[in-house]
Amino acid sequence: MAGLLAAGLAGVGPMPGRRSALAASPDQPARLAGAVGFDLGGGEDHPPWRITLYVPPGEAPAAGWPVLYLLDGNAVTATAIDIERVQAPYPEATGISSRFAIVGIGYPGEEAYDGPRRSWDYTPPPGRSYPPHKPGGPAIRTGGADAFLQFIVTELRPAIELRCRVNPARQALFGHSFGGLFTLYALAHRPDAFSHWIAASPSIHWEDRILLASLPRLEREPPSRARVLLSAGAYEETLAPFQDHAPDREARLSHLTAARMIELARTMAKRLNRIPGVESEFRLIAGRTHMTLLPEALNDAIEFFMKKLA
Repeated sequence: MAGLLAAGLAGVGPMPGRRSALAASPDQPARLAGAVGFDLGGGEDHPPWRITLYVPPGEAPAAGWPVLYLLDGNAVTATAIDIERVQAPYPEATGISSRFAIVGIGYPGEEAYDGPRRSWDYTPPPGRSYPPHKPGGPAIRTGGADAFLQFIVTELRPAIELRCRVNPARQALFGHSFGGLFTLYALAHRPDAFSHWIAASPSIHWEDRILLASLPRLEREPPSRARVLLSAGAYEETLAPFQDHAPDREARLSHLTAARMIELARTMAKRLNRIPGVESEFRLIAGRTHMTLLPEALNDAIEFFMKKLA
């Protein structure tokens, strides 16, 4: 029977209707459901930021949409949108208390990361200069966190408020690595700018732990209330099994040991928790390296930000 079918179908070409349907549907860029994009800011010395705004379907809550702001938007916004679309409509199964809007702060271009720009935007002053990431590329400069924080507070947030109804009392900032460093720096300098602060694998060690110089400011002028989540991957101070026989094993291990990612994040959570008005916790994400913890870190961030209270 199989042979007869194969023989009978051998001379059959595509159905005319099928061919015309394919011709009428050329490939198009994929879209993020519910999202729009626009460029904002910039000036003579640098290009604008590429902003992605996702707003859930339906009417906003009476108080407005809670908003989750994401650093490294090119790398994480689609994941966060999928989490919202899949989990937030089912509060009894997920514990997420409400649907929420998402703002991805990225850069023009198709790459997940813009190394030179994030190195400048996310790092505390005074900053330093470093060799280019790639031969022929621009020199790397750090120390632009104040200007970037000013952009978020004075330009980006008003632009989002023009496009959707937001809940000003329920807004979160998420950052990973340098983004986590910036999140903690912003907390110290504008502690009432967000209600929730999520720093995944924050680079607290960066430039001789310059971030620590900002903490006395937060201790002197604590927020009315700030909730903080810090996290790190279990393989951020030791090698993952798949790295154990890598040719650069010793160099990798030396970097991990020097960065002390888990220890410094855990210690930071304890220090922040002693500041009046700040509630802080640390979570260790099992089985993950610095570069592989992002999906779990985002999931934890959303649970932390939007969890349904008993």
